Amino acid sequence: MPRIATIGVYEFDAASFLRALDAVGITKVVDIRQRRGVRGPHCAWANSQRLQALLAGAHIAYEHHPELAPDTELRHLQYRDDARQGVGKRSRVRLSPEYVRAYTEGILDLVPLEPFIRQLPVHGIGALLCVEATAQACHRSLVAERLAERFGFEVIHLEPTEPAEFDLR
Repeated sequence: MPRIATIGVYEFDAASFLRALDAVGITKVVDIRQRRGVRGPHCAWANSQRLQALLAGAHIAYEHHPELAPDTELRHLQYRDDARQGVGKRSRVRLSPEYVRAYTEGILDLVPLEPFIRQLPVHGIGALLCVEATAQACHRSLVAERLAERFGFEVIHLEPTEPAEFDLR
């Protein structure tokens, strides 16, 4: 059975991020962010060029797939729901039903996944990368779910439990 992992940036530092990837044998990180910059000094390691250098140093391949990223309008749809719920994007624990529908119909249903799957590693595991700490609060969970439903992938969510720890779900 093919496997795919998901991982976010928030609540990891560079060292714990690499440990999480290594723990499950990640050989390629697939960045599905629209904007590949992260604000704040604690996440500076995850800005595109620094992240790519970090991964190269660990012998982990990197690819950017912007076709799977939510556009600005979709992100703002989720931000409006976050505001109604009184949560910030770093404390969100779920995606709004409106966002899930709009992302699924506007992106996931339109992007052919077969070419994407062919680019995943044959040896090791690919990891879908975005920023949210919790997979269920991020579009990467929707991509992983689609890979599981349509192509039989087993999904592993790598999530931090403490700054230097992580949880395999």
